[in-house]
Amino acid sequence: MPLRLERRPQPSTAMVYAAPLIAVGATVIVALVIFAAAGHAPLDALVMFVTGPVQDRYGVGEWLLKATPLILIAVGLTVGFRAGVWNVGAEGQLILGVIASGWLALKFGPGGSPLLLPAMIVAGGLAGAAWAAIPALLRTRFNANEILVSLMFNYVAQLWLSWLVFGMWRDPAGFNFPQSEPLAPAALYPIILEDTRLNIGLWIALAAVLAGWVLLSRSYIGFQLKVTGLSDAAARYAGFSTRRAVWLGMLAGGLTAGIAGVGEIAGPLGQIFPTASPGYGYAAIIVAFLGRLHPIGIVFSGLLLSLLYLSGDTAQMSLGLPSSITGLFQGMMLFFLLAADVLIFYRIRRRPAAAPAAAPVASATIAEAAP
Repeated sequence: MPLRLERRPQPSTAMVYAAPLIAVGATVIVALVIFAAAGHAPLDALVMFVTGPVQDRYGVGEWLLKATPLILIAVGLTVGFRAGVWNVGAEGQLILGVIASGWLALKFGPGGSPLLLPAMIVAGGLAGAAWAAIPALLRTRFNANEILVSLMFNYVAQLWLSWLVFGMWRDPAGFNFPQSEPLAPAALYPIILEDTRLNIGLWIALAAVLAGWVLLSRSYIGFQLKVTGLSDAAARYAGFSTRRAVWLGMLAGGLTAGIAGVGEIAGPLGQIFPTASPGYGYAAIIVAFLGRLHPIGIVFSGLLLSLLYLSGDTAQMSLGLPSSITGLFQGMMLFFLLAADVLIFYRIRRRPAAAPAAAPVASATIAEAAP
């Protein structure tokens, strides 16, 4: 029975906003099945998985600390996604922010200048934007696919950071471990919640959410980006520059990812490691789509994904499950979200059977019928 997808003339607005809840609910069902298969009471294991990491002040601080880079990066990526610009290189752009700000911290940190931390934030943001500008240039100049280019640049950035940390930045007193010297106090973010590691990076992320909301929902540029994302032809007809949309989308994502990189080494890490990011640049893509490409929705999805990061440790210590279950649940959530979106915007139709071919008419019969 041949089937086909037919675009719905008017997708349900309510279902568009309900899709993330459907995806979360389906992921919870999968989690219950996994917990039961592992020999645990499913509901008890789910409660432990969700609430275990946030039972005290320190846990809440870690939860918000993990959410900070996810929200920050996702807001920047949303600017590009709204315009149909698919920047998947936030991981590499975050690493460039680590490299640029780390160089400043190692070189000028011992001086204790109060200008060091603002300079690190600016340098990290500019470095991330510059790394994102390369795929933007190749896309607008040579029509190169920004998905492939930005993805490959992630690996280049990671190798560059490893070369630095294993080489000239390695701590001489670090017992040959691949890490830099501890950053000076002047290069560290101030703590905002006592007895935790939560720092001013949270305020930076919330400021980015406000700026993203104003840009996307209350500005003419945001309207142009939305039109460009819906139809290049309509954007060109209206006189909107699709090239400018590519540049804005890529640079916004690179800027926020670079600043998120600063927050990692100036915040919870306090040093430079080859693994400065546990995959925030990739997880932020899920955060952006789970938040329906809206800054307010991104706050809630960022909190959810950060909870999954912490719950992976809980699953390993309390439930005897591998910490990689976090990645499994993230992937399942994205899968269910995309599946729900397909059914929201398309409906399944049965392809009509082909009409049987007419039998050929013999030439003799035609001749007999002729007058």
